[in-house]
Amino acid sequence: MSTPILELRKATKKYAGVPAIEDVDFTLMKGEVHALVGENGAGKSTLTKVMAGVVNLTSGQMLVDGREAMPRTPNEARDLGVAMVFQENSLVPTMTVAQNLFLGQEKFFNRLRGIYIAAQQFLQSLNFDVAPTATVSLLGAAKKQMVEIARAVLHNAKVIIFDEPTASLTPEEKKYFFDLVRDLKKRGVSVIFISHALEEALLIADRITVLRDGKHVVTDDASKFDRARIVQAMVGRDLSQTLYGQRKTTIRPAGKRVLSVQNLRMASMVKNNSLSVFAGQITGVFGLVGAGRTETFKVVSGVIKRDFFHGGEVLLHDKPVRYRVPAPAVRDGIAYITEDRKVEGFFETMSIARNIYIGQLAKLRRKRGLISGKAASAVGALWTKALNIRAISPDVKAVELSGGNQQKMVIAKSLVQEPELLIFDEPTRGVDVGAIAEIHRLINDLADQGKAVVVISSYLPEIMSLSDRILVSRQGKVVEEYSALEATEEKIMYAAIH
Repeated sequence: MSTPILELRKATKKYAGVPAIEDVDFTLMKGEVHALVGENGAGKSTLTKVMAGVVNLTSGQMLVDGREAMPRTPNEARDLGVAMVFQENSLVPTMTVAQNLFLGQEKFFNRLRGIYIAAQQFLQSLNFDVAPTATVSLLGAAKKQMVEIARAVLHNAKVIIFDEPTASLTPEEKKYFFDLVRDLKKRGVSVIFISHALEEALLIADRITVLRDGKHVVTDDASKFDRARIVQAMVGRDLSQTLYGQRKTTIRPAGKRVLSVQNLRMASMVKNNSLSVFAGQITGVFGLVGAGRTETFKVVSGVIKRDFFHGGEVLLHDKPVRYRVPAPAVRDGIAYITEDRKVEGFFETMSIARNIYIGQLAKLRRKRGLISGKAASAVGALWTKALNIRAISPDVKAVELSGGNQQKMVIAKSLVQEPELLIFDEPTRGVDVGAIAEIHRLINDLADQGKAVVVISSYLPEIMSLSDRILVSRQGKVVEEYSALEATEEKIMYAAIH
């Protein structure tokens, strides 16, 4: 790994005079796996989008194979041998998997059957269990991510950039992905890997570069880093005791029962599920993919409907409720903070202020008239400050925010409704360590205020550090309940699998 294949020198990109990255030097060697880490807003995505031709530098140089190159479009970058798998998928939803794979590479005459056979063989060679004939819009997040990865590999790129590639993958799918990265490395392909999961960076990378506030902090061999050193470089302070801190020695006592679910059924995903949630406590819900956790609480909050016949009961404050849409649930004090913020969480072309204000309007029974710009600005300014949403102003478009700040905005959109029951679904997925600590503090504060809080998470350390009581879900229903004082990771995982 002695030959640089890609270099950035004094790379600077400014938006409205404000630098997203400033004087960043970066070198990628041939056949290297290089992890790029930093808080949300540190400049990771901007830096890699420059390489991929999505963003153009304000000043600085980019070199590919020692020659100056400045791609202005993704196609130009692809011609240079640089491909990027974006955090937000860029697939055509109405096309099949095979059609998306070969999009832009079609021959003059195409036999659809031939494309499907070629796609099937290629996907099998990557150990990706995706049907080539499936329509992309019907795929889950993990399968879409697999198609994105496969498309980048298919283009025979010399450099492949992965932006949060494992955020929506199962543990088994992650194993296949890491095997694929190692295989690419053996072929001489260079890989840039952006991830908030620091353990993954330490596991897979040859070198690690840390960015902070748009500037280069340190680059070193992965063997010379541990989690503590990376976090220290990312945030400039020690978060080791505040992120997933010491084991709980006390728990909050259960208050009044706010929610009771009895024998809930929803198609094949939720099967006779029963559980309770209490005021003044954080109820953690853990389970593997397909355990029915998300579906259960989407039924509770009116996002999806339970079975019409024999669908069970949902009681809010001991009164039966049956929501067919989220609006009445919101008015009754239920807030569901989605796991997929980019698709379900906000309007990306609207400002932070308007997104939050729409959350407030959702609680009103009559929503006549236009959005008040003055009222939206006041609400936006208040919650931007309260949740430390980092942006030039509350009028910045939501799509321009980093992942962690988008997540805080989605949370603010629900908090402005003054809910009694808050359901956080994967609250820190794709969020950096600094924002994780802030979101965890907020969740704890809400429980301390007497709110009933549910945290659905696939990450055991998060469940262990936040929860007062832990529900373990398997095959569509809750199978075990533990107090946080008696729970161990071994007990929880055993219940989730067996």
